[in-house]
Amino acid sequence: MDKEIIIEGRKIFYRVTGEGQTVFLLHGVPADGNLWRNRFQTLPFKFIIPDLPGSGKSEIINDMSMEGMAEVIKAIIAAEGIASAAMIGHSMGGYISLAFAEKYPGYLNGLGLFHSTAYPDTEEKKGARLKGIEFMKEHGAFDFLKTTTYNLFSQQSKDKMPQLIDEFISGLRNFQTDALVSYYKAMMQRPDRRALLKTLEIPVLFIAGKHDNVIPVNGILEQCHLPEISYFHILTKSGHMGMWEEAEKTNIILNDYLINLS
Repeated sequence: MDKEIIIEGRKIFYRVTGEGQTVFLLHGVPADGNLWRNRFQTLPFKFIIPDLPGSGKSEIINDMSMEGMAEVIKAIIAAEGIASAAMIGHSMGGYISLAFAEKYPGYLNGLGLFHSTAYPDTEEKKGARLKGIEFMKEHGAFDFLKTTTYNLFSQQSKDKMPQLIDEFISGLRNFQTDALVSYYKAMMQRPDRRALLKTLEIPVLFIAGKHDNVIPVNGILEQCHLPEISYFHILTKSGHMGMWEEAEKTNIILNDYLINLS
């Protein structure tokens, strides 16, 4: 079922599918809620899948920080009358999930960082994002995404599913430059949230891609021991897009984790 709410006069679109325990799936960049399309519909849970502000059918909001977008998730929770939920965040979606966990821990019974991290951007990473912002402003979001998105996939995935990757990239043609710039600025400004991981009383799931050049495995290994209860999995054939590159294995990992929560 497709739904929408209005926040500060801006439309926020989200999907609700399935029944059972509530699970939010938050996409990363560059994507919208279709990132999760046909991935987990066989699992026995109620999935809420938003298009984050500025992506897909959702409009940009005034506060595009991680904390601002976490407030959007809180508004959806209020609209749906949800008492508690698990939250799985891919890449930037994980950063938003951490911001939400910091502000509203009582609403979460589980947290998943899917190709994501509690670390802040390094100075090197910030420099790369600034160069990316300059390119986007001059050439537009799609010209920037054509190259960077292709490199999110492992070489094995590029060889095995070239048409699927091409279709995914083609779907980014209408991505808004302003939104992408806002995301990059927000990611540069996000704080170190490793200390938060130590305080969480809920099980935390970490999923890493062996060939992920954006969020390397070693960085995730350095923080997966911080929560009181954590689960760690490596997708051995994946880069940064494991829900596409190893969909079946990802299904098994998420199903086992979410069932254990209940």
